[in-house]
Amino acid sequence: MPESRPPLTMLLAAPRGFCAGVDRAIKIVEMALEKWGAPVYVRHEIVHNRYVVDGLRDKGAVFVEELDECPPDRPVIFSAHGVPKAVPAKAAEREMVYVDATCPLVSKVHIEAARHHENGLQMVMIGHAGHPETLGTMGQLPDGEVLLVETPEDVAGLEVRDPEKLAFITQTTLSIDDTVHIVDALRRRFPSIIGPHKEDICYATTNRQEAVKAMAPRADAMLVIGAPNSSNSKRLVEVGANAGCRYSQLVQRAADIDWRALEGIRTIGLTAGASAPEVLVNEVIDAFRERYDVTVETIETATEDVEFKVPRVLREPA
Repeated sequence: MPESRPPLTMLLAAPRGFCAGVDRAIKIVEMALEKWGAPVYVRHEIVHNRYVVDGLRDKGAVFVEELDECPPDRPVIFSAHGVPKAVPAKAAEREMVYVDATCPLVSKVHIEAARHHENGLQMVMIGHAGHPETLGTMGQLPDGEVLLVETPEDVAGLEVRDPEKLAFITQTTLSIDDTVHIVDALRRRFPSIIGPHKEDICYATTNRQEAVKAMAPRADAMLVIGAPNSSNSKRLVEVGANAGCRYSQLVQRAADIDWRALEGIRTIGLTAGASAPEVLVNEVIDAFRERYDVTVETIETATEDVEFKVPRVLREPA
């Protein structure tokens, strides 16, 4: 007689997975390959997900870290995270065909920073050092014009040019709750600092975090499907822990699940970062069905219908 599987309630977050900016970036690479043929070069991972990157590589995309690695006679695409201003300038100088896949919500932050700079303000950026989005945003302005802070403690050590002429911006994939504490520290130290009209943290990051907050108190454990270098995925793990889920795992796909750590659970929360495709969510659900008698319950906190157009150059015939 087959062994009976223990019952398990799976709370499935909605929204989860791909956001409009990631969807657009992947589409840009696919359309570029259709238009110009392989190889098409991509500076940096188009999005932070190995499965997606490997799939595009199989179709003829070549991923490089720097523009110097691209031949001048092939198209190059800039990743969804954005690039410093010097990168498209260098591509234009080399007379390269380039397509910018920067998420429009990241571009909005770039425009905001440039506007404040024109008004004589020095910028403070709340973000993670070394993250491609942070590097791209800081690279919109001359050296020294954007100061980076990662924690409320960093605010105390800021050396600014003029405390009366400051504005702040944020990386789009941060934890809303952590960012609030840093903004509070900035406003306490620099009461006249100017903030964004609307939150820089993007709608998709916010929505995915809210869904995790809704299911965390009910879950014995939580799985977040996402890459270890994906900022928004790592934030989902932290948000789950802060919202009452005692144990969370970040996994790239089903093969990475630590089953021993999940022994004895009755309820698990499942979500996916903004760069993780739904095929990986289904793979994880199937892996649980092999071991448990799974009942799936969707926890929906928002609906998303945002769509971003691809650049005109890809919509025009070759």
